[in-house]
Amino acid sequence: MDRFDAMQAFARVVETGSFTKAAETLHMSRTTITQLVQQLEARLRVRLLNRTTRQVKVTADGAAYYARVIRLLADIDDAETSLSTAAAAPRGRLRIDVPAPFARLILVPALPGFQARYPDIQLDLGVSDRNVDLIDESVDCVIRGGQIADQSLIARHIGDLQAGLYAAPGYLARMGHPAHPADLENSAHRIVGYRRARGGGVLPYTLQRCDVSLTVHGQYLLAVDDGNAYLAAGVAGLGVLWLPEYMAAAHVAEGKLVRLFADWQLPPMPLHLAFPPNRHVSATLRAFIDWVGGIVADHAPVVRPPPG
Repeated sequence: MDRFDAMQAFARVVETGSFTKAAETLHMSRTTITQLVQQLEARLRVRLLNRTTRQVKVTADGAAYYARVIRLLADIDDAETSLSTAAAAPRGRLRIDVPAPFARLILVPALPGFQARYPDIQLDLGVSDRNVDLIDESVDCVIRGGQIADQSLIARHIGDLQAGLYAAPGYLARMGHPAHPADLENSAHRIVGYRRARGGGVLPYTLQRCDVSLTVHGQYLLAVDDGNAYLAAGVAGLGVLWLPEYMAAAHVAEGKLVRLFADWQLPPMPLHLAFPPNRHVSATLRAFIDWVGGIVADHAPVVRPPPG
């Protein structure tokens, strides 16, 4: 048994959920894939996969083994790349996780350019606003707005999101146009609440005008933990929104959202790229980091403090 082929076959079965699909992607026969996985299980003396006539499911042991195998395969691929002429053309697989609105509005539309430049890099893109465990889930890096709570991660400040307050015309016609941010507290006005993580509280926001600072909590009838759902709720007229400008721009242009309190400022939201400290920054990951940094700079350049 070739252990490398066996691990690769097992990983592909887990990822595709099928021996047949794994065989197709690896250009092997289904029989060969089956034999490799069986030999791997025999060597390890554990069952990695539960098979029925209708589906293949990874066992608990298999899931733990898979997490280690994909790291090992990535390291091997990176080692081969660094020792070959392919170092100038990175290749391999990256697992990335980004917020849903960032993926939909910025990252995915730009990916054809990335794939044209790096045709041998395969991206497994997780799209979520949840807190991803990079180690347990074998994620190479994440992009997140706000501060990175996990201080064990290496975080790089790649941009600053300018933000503002917005509401749908229908909401304003029904509830009236608030004259001051304080009108959102203890009144008939409602916000759409955003929760950073499941079970967490709704985030307040601080606005500033000249030397006056005001923190607004607001009252809500709906709170969500997904950026796309948050935006949709605001467009539907369910309350006032705090939005990065890149999320609001098209809806403002189409007349679906109206900017509020233009003379008040929200502090820019820092955008970070983070990865585990024990994760080697391979040529493949370096290529993605450099590329996405350029994409972010076009939409949300880092705000530099004034000199002096």
